[in-house]
Amino acid sequence: MNIHLATDHAGLELKNAIKDYLIGKGHDVTDHGAHEYDAQDDYPDFIFPCARAVAVDPESRGIILGGSGQGEAMAANRIKGVRAAVYYGSERQIARLSREHNNANVLSLGARFISEQEIYDIIETWLDEPFEGGRHQRRIEKLDE
Repeated sequence: MNIHLATDHAGLELKNAIKDYLIGKGHDVTDHGAHEYDAQDDYPDFIFPCARAVAVDPESRGIILGGSGQGEAMAANRIKGVRAAVYYGSERQIARLSREHNNANVLSLGARFISEQEIYDIIETWLDEPFEGGRHQRRIEKLDE
């Protein structure tokens, strides 16, 4: 699977670890940055290119990171066709349901709230969970109207 990654400075270290993990699992990874630590960078500069790439390739997914993941999800969700869900360390079912019911194609992670060890299980759950379709498809279509 082609997976797009992006973060600002707050998620840089975790993004790099996730990138290595995904490549090790055989995924094609496109890293939209940040590529170096800059405490003054702005997450939209990295999130928008990532979200646009996911929007034009329905078979791809995106994983974005920030301190809480909230602003990053807000930015990604401004791109038509992107459905970003936030996960910052709670019930695994949140990530699963974001795929099953919402067909989330971007996972926004709160890097300040998740350990590297915890995140791999969440990513696998999110990548493996299929979209249920049915009544949920109708709702997604309304989002894109």
